[in-house]
Amino acid sequence: MPVNRPVVVGVDGSSTSLTAAEHAARAAVRRSRPLHLVHGYLHPLGYGVPLNPYDLGVPAPTAEAQRMLEQVAAELTERHPGLRVEVRQVAGGPGATLVEESRRADLVVVGSRGVGGFAGLLLGSVSGQVAQHGHCPVLVIRPAEQPIPVDGPVLVGVDGSESADLAVRLAADEAVGRSTELVLVHVRPPERAGAPAEAAGAVAAEQAESAELLARAAALIRADHPVLTVSERPVQAASAEQALVAASGEAALVVVGSRGRGGFAGLLLGSVSQALVQHAHCPVLVAHPYDPAG
Repeated sequence: MPVNRPVVVGVDGSSTSLTAAEHAARAAVRRSRPLHLVHGYLHPLGYGVPLNPYDLGVPAPTAEAQRMLEQVAAELTERHPGLRVEVRQVAGGPGATLVEESRRADLVVVGSRGVGGFAGLLLGSVSGQVAQHGHCPVLVIRPAEQPIPVDGPVLVGVDGSESADLAVRLAADEAVGRSTELVLVHVRPPERAGAPAEAAGAVAAEQAESAELLARAAALIRADHPVLTVSERPVQAASAEQALVAASGEAALVVVGSRGRGGFAGLLLGSVSQALVQHAHCPVLVAHPYDPAG
């Protein structure tokens, strides 16, 4: 992976995007990367107005947006001395702009809501679009109304899939960079009613599989990061979504693969990652592999 990939954050002047920019600045410092503040703009009448775009002329960057970007950059560099910040406006919708930027980025950071965002409409918004289609890891900053969490472990879901293995590696890197603990979570279904002997055998098999998945993931991480504290947490719950959303309440970051077991190639964001992007109590890092052409 090229060493000059930046951390990219979408900034639209909303309080959510300013919080995302602060997260992005901290990530850039931890990763020793430059920070790019990007504003995706459309024609000012292009938001939901059913007009022929050719009647509106070619959209153009605005002086107001440029001043906003430069002010955010100045504030970030004041708080983070040595941080290299670039700003630019890019023609296009904010979601499509950040997806394209992700092809050349080390990390893309996006707020869970932007200007005019509705509290309930989290997926399908800019954050959902970028989390679903990004070409590099995507950090979704949520919940928008709470302060940046600084304490707590990095939490990651383990299910034995290739996507989850990538998430575990990214989570370990994040835990090392933040000097905190890594918690590996595997969720298995609740015990089912049945004949006592059959039920006991099924429970034992599920417990053994869960322990094996966690032990394998922990061993790989400890081999690469021998000083990192790694905890293994088997959990019983009705769904992985439910368990990880609940566990995110005690974490500084939750990391999840973009797909889990049985995921379809066309279904870029699986149900677990969707649920976390919508409902997690802390920032969510969605693990996408880097675009090799970036």
